[in-house]
Amino acid sequence: MVQMIDGKSVRQKLIGDSDERAVSPVIGVILMVEITVILAAVIAAFVLDMGSNQSSPAQAGLDISNNTTSGMDVIVTSMVDNTETVKCSDTTSHPPGETSEVGGEFKCHSGENIIGINEDGEETVIQSDI
Repeated sequence: MVQMIDGKSVRQKLIGDSDERAVSPVIGVILMVEITVILAAVIAAFVLDMGSNQSSPAQAGLDISNNTTSGMDVIVTSMVDNTETVKCSDTTSHPPGETSEVGGEFKCHSGENIIGINEDGEETVIQSDI
């Protein structure tokens, strides 16, 4: 024979009396607020720290003219503060074409790239295929 289960007694066991019912929602709200605050702090720390490791690319103004006998004459007209060196992509030319000052001049072969190197040693192509 199947025994019938009384719904009221089951409800009383699952939900509890009026004093016990208030504890669970209060604890739930407190835990949700704590999780939200911790999550916001972790995201803020990650986002705010993320930009500090990045360096800006090297930038320079150039005046490039074609010299029919020896390739291209390159004069650096301006450099951003973080730019250390401006050079040709071909490092096998003798002497290698590079400068680290505004007004500096060097020669590159036709078809080379002109590269800027920033203070962290990262290379950026300033002018391609001259």
